[in-house]
Amino acid sequence: MKRIVVLFSGNGTNLENIAKKLPKDIKITKAITNNPDAYGIERAKRLGIEVEVIDHKKFSSREDFDKTLVNSIKAAKPHLVVLAGFMRILTPIFTGAVKNAINIHPSLLPCFKGSGAIKRSYESGMRVAGVTIHWVEEELDGGAIIEQECFKRGDESLEEFEEKIHALEYELYPRVIEKILKPKRARHPSKRG
Repeated sequence: MKRIVVLFSGNGTNLENIAKKLPKDIKITKAITNNPDAYGIERAKRLGIEVEVIDHKKFSSREDFDKTLVNSIKAAKPHLVVLAGFMRILTPIFTGAVKNAINIHPSLLPCFKGSGAIKRSYESGMRVAGVTIHWVEEELDGGAIIEQECFKRGDESLEEFEEKIHALEYELYPRVIEKILKPKRARHPSKRG
């Protein structure tokens, strides 16, 4: 059994999608949120996933929050940490201690790093858009790219554009998680051998 920990901050739609689409030999053993009001808490509970709330507002610094977060992750002994709408900028305390973390970003990186990527991508006029899954490293949305998927732009509204982005996320993320955790797996570029 491969264990994953999912970090989220909001609605938990990617969390729920991952939980429903992963094969039975990969299990979300814990979900952690920084937001005590996140609707994803209810989603996780309905799915029988243990949820821990680590409210970032109760910490005096990002580093103190990340120390607590790292300790919680290490206690769960996951094979992979999956960021799914986790809206925190992580410090070197996290990136130095957690080497097996991936993130999904709603643009074709390196374009439109950071928050608001969907709207910025939509307004850019680029002819293609998509999503990126990458390893979490110290630079925000700067880790090695694992996989990307895109679609050709049409004359869709922002809402239709956002729906297309989410549909790609829901298809790609579980597939990449499974690929990483299976014997013939994608390797983090710093983990050779």
